[in-house]
Amino acid sequence: MTIENTVENTAELTGFAELGITGPLLKATVVAGFDTPKPIQIGAIPPHLAGRDVLAVAQTGSGKTAAFSLPILTKIIALGTKRTPRTCRALILAPTRELAVQIEDTIRILAKGLHVATALVLGGVSRSSQVRKMAPGVDILVATPGRLTDLVREGDISLAETRWLVLDEADRMLDMGFINDVRRIAKAVHRDKQTALFSATMPTEIEQLARGIMKDPVHIEVAPQGTTAAEIKQGVVIARTKQKRKVLSTMLADPAMSSVIVFSRTKHGADRVVRDLERDGFNAAVIHGNKSQNARQKALNGFRDGSVRILVATDIAARGIDVPGISHVVNFDLPDEAESYVHRIGRTGRNGADGIAITLCDPSESSKLRSVERIIRAKLPITADHTGEPDPARDPKERNERVQEAANDRGGHRNGNRPRGDKKPSSGKPGGGRNYGGKRRFGGNRTPRAA
Repeated sequence: MTIENTVENTAELTGFAELGITGPLLKATVVAGFDTPKPIQIGAIPPHLAGRDVLAVAQTGSGKTAAFSLPILTKIIALGTKRTPRTCRALILAPTRELAVQIEDTIRILAKGLHVATALVLGGVSRSSQVRKMAPGVDILVATPGRLTDLVREGDISLAETRWLVLDEADRMLDMGFINDVRRIAKAVHRDKQTALFSATMPTEIEQLARGIMKDPVHIEVAPQGTTAAEIKQGVVIARTKQKRKVLSTMLADPAMSSVIVFSRTKHGADRVVRDLERDGFNAAVIHGNKSQNARQKALNGFRDGSVRILVATDIAARGIDVPGISHVVNFDLPDEAESYVHRIGRTGRNGADGIAITLCDPSESSKLRSVERIIRAKLPITADHTGEPDPARDPKERNERVQEAANDRGGHRNGNRPRGDKKPSSGKPGGGRNYGGKRRFGGNRTPRAA
């Protein structure tokens, strides 16, 4: 695998026409509000148009969807509208339903009036409607790995003629245990496919996946792995678990927190946070894996149109929400996987806007906090409130001392003990979180499940 392109300076390119986008698609970028190409678009579009595989490391919210959609649309438009039943010309895989919906929405905007057929295949909604949609064939299919695996296994979808494959948020698919599904899907696609893989981080397993399915890819990195947007002000509030409800409600009493996502580590925890907020007089919605797709979409729509000010979510939503104007992200719990912190807070401070990310940290979470700081290569300051401003009354060294002292008062979590109730982090190994055993073939029997 060769590294041929690292994007550092974008001053010399100011328009999509210079990247090779022409005709109706060029006009569509203006309608969609894409005035100036972003670094990931400048790096990815020309080689993708040239037929090269693309391996890209970029932060969430960096403009990846247009980076892979515009070249694919350019090539599909040139092919005309003749389609093969039950097939797709291009396949885009996303880890979550929300992200898949968001990607298709963007493609529909860019392809408006261009006679491009798209479809969504994802868990939590009717399988029969998806089968009917795919029956005449489509140009672009956006799918989550689990549901697509089911429909390919059952013969409702064929990938044999699919010539373009995109893996978006590949590291998140690894975290969610989809890596074996992804390998099977990539193997089922046409052998002469062109592949684009986008990931916010590049763990070993993703590098191995890329080596197995890509041909001499152009490597693009628009920001160091694990970095957070400079526009996001970050801070930590030291609070015991029993204090967090009061701390959060006190923060939310300030109308400056105009649009807020609160992240909880577990589904039950998210439900509990919403109940507590409602008891405290706040209007909040919740989104997690136990909610139906309709319920999740309703919550997102309310948050997007402003009728719901507070959205409580688990990490399933960390990369699937693209809502402009989110003022604050609050980590009610620190995530099990430190990389998820980057994706959580990336919901604010998007497209150059300012944002604030506040983490409520119980002493039992001190090791998770240190893991986050290693990932982002920065020490998070103590803040007294939701502003993210460092507390001037406290010495910067005090935080670790207070955390350690509190942990010792509780009996500590010394000697590597894990606090009761904490979920053990997944291994991150291929197949983790899915009961495949690594041996079942693509066509084997298994119980269908939502993705």
